[in-house]
Amino acid sequence: MTEPAAMRFGFVAVLGAPNAGKSTLINRIVGAKVSIVSPKVQTTRARCLGIVINGQSQVVFVDTPGIFEPQRRLDRAMVDAAWKGASEADHVAVVVDSERGYDGNTRRIVEALPEGGGGTLVLNKIDRVARPNLLSLAEEINASGRFAETFMISALKGHGVEDLGRHFAGNVPPGPWMFPEDQLSDMPMRMMAAEAVREQLFLQLHQELPYALTVETEEWKTLKDGSHRISAVVIIERESQKGMVLGKGGSRIKAVGEAARLELEEMFDSRVHLFLHVKVRKDWKEKAEHYRNMGLDFPTG
Repeated sequence: MTEPAAMRFGFVAVLGAPNAGKSTLINRIVGAKVSIVSPKVQTTRARCLGIVINGQSQVVFVDTPGIFEPQRRLDRAMVDAAWKGASEADHVAVVVDSERGYDGNTRRIVEALPEGGGGTLVLNKIDRVARPNLLSLAEEINASGRFAETFMISALKGHGVEDLGRHFAGNVPPGPWMFPEDQLSDMPMRMMAAEAVREQLFLQLHQELPYALTVETEEWKTLKDGSHRISAVVIIERESQKGMVLGKGGSRIKAVGEAARLELEEMFDSRVHLFLHVKVRKDWKEKAEHYRNMGLDFPTG
């Protein structure tokens, strides 16, 4: 155990526009999957904590929903969660998709940060951009005066991530660790199960349908042999969406369940019996209980 006098502990909020690679980065730094990932934007809905020990520091990364211009109640809840995560953190990092550049969503995030705040700029996906373009992008964003350090990485391939992790470890304040050494996330197991199913729905469904659904764990039982029996419900808005989720003869929901089960067995290091059901709740996005189940505050007004 690290000597108490040498210990460091702190929260690092990871902000960025949708699909900038925040979840991929945190999963890479933590060394385990603690946040779901898909090519679609706005995959992350709630704040998720990834916990890592680096030398004498325990760093808690707050994976936040992508910040964008909200249009609906769920959008507002996601954006509010992101800014709340930033306000409560010891350090803020902004992840930028280098290929997309300094777009409107990223500019909105940067301009909302305090000048001279000492944040960290993380240019991600550098393997897709020529170096001169990266340097000019870094110069343009750093002209805002919001960042003390800039790192260029590929979260997917791991390039530069080790150095970035050490940087964060050195920037959290002195203090005792707050989590057990073997804990990787604060996400409840019931939510992890629901998120694993939702990830597969994002990966296997097309167009806008994943944004019209949510997943909740209805039942969880740990059996005598140590395996878990999990029953989850996929909640959709319209009856016409049910066939798309189920697939022909139930083929799609079966494929979703199988992929999610394998993911959960790896996470929990035990057998999982996963049962999925589909229910129509037309107004689920207007019900506070569903926001609580997603770990979000319910915006009023």
